[in-house]
Amino acid sequence: MSMIFFACVVRVRDGLPLSASTDFHFNRDFLECRKRLKALSSILAQYPSRGTAKGRDLSIHFLSSGDIACMAICSSTYSTIMAFCFLEELQWEFAASYDTTSIGLASRPYAFLEFDNVIQKLKHHFNRVSRSQMKANWEKIEEELKFRPPVQLKLEDTELMNGMTNGGPAGVHVEVVPTYRMQPVTPLGILSLVLNIMCGALNLIRGVHLAEHSFQEDHEGIGNVIAFLLPFLACVFQCYLYLFYSSARKVKTFVLFFSVCLCNIYLYGLRNLWQIAFHIGVAALSSYQILTRQLMEKQPDCGV
Repeated sequence: MSMIFFACVVRVRDGLPLSASTDFHFNRDFLECRKRLKALSSILAQYPSRGTAKGRDLSIHFLSSGDIACMAICSSTYSTIMAFCFLEELQWEFAASYDTTSIGLASRPYAFLEFDNVIQKLKHHFNRVSRSQMKANWEKIEEELKFRPPVQLKLEDTELMNGMTNGGPAGVHVEVVPTYRMQPVTPLGILSLVLNIMCGALNLIRGVHLAEHSFQEDHEGIGNVIAFLLPFLACVFQCYLYLFYSSARKVKTFVLFFSVCLCNIYLYGLRNLWQIAFHIGVAALSSYQILTRQLMEKQPDCGV
């Protein structure tokens, strides 16, 4: 039966599995193929971006792009073009869901296990879809494979067999995944935290006070209440971003900074220019401290 049996996403540099479909196949050939897939995943950096390892009944297809590679075990009769259509779609979905920083920092297998729902849905879809339903994407992949054919391997390749026999992939250096911490907090960073807390408290007090008045007498002042409470939340999140690591820090920092700026400009009249300049200045200082406080790599303890 022509179908996709198993799919996974791995990190190219070390073959760390990031997510995989749940499989219920326990026959000997499939389990043997899984072992070869694991060995192959650790040496993907040695191969071009597309490849196929063919066996008698099962084949492994892989597609590498940037930090990640998508791999699939299919029946040998399953269309190679359809397999790469599936892998390209899977790669796009994973790249849209996770950024390169979180992928690079993953230190345990299946760190993105929740993505298996997406893999299962795509696998189910591609096991049912026909060539005519995939016409546009089929033709695109077909052209790409003609222009740049996937590297052809055999599941019985000596390199893969040696990798499995020796308890790991052949010729691959096994590296220890480093642990990461933020750089130490600086005096200027502490000052930005104190000022941020102060600005947040001022925004919260003014917002709550104005809310009481607005809900009782002036319903048109709700916009001002929101303009006070949003910077309060922004101050809280700026403190969090400075103290703790978060993915997409740069984007989040700019969004928070511009939120504070827009809200304070909206509040012109309730605040004078000096007050607005103070709040925006504190937000700018906090943003600068967030962006300049980088990750610090801590080498693992050896011989302890």
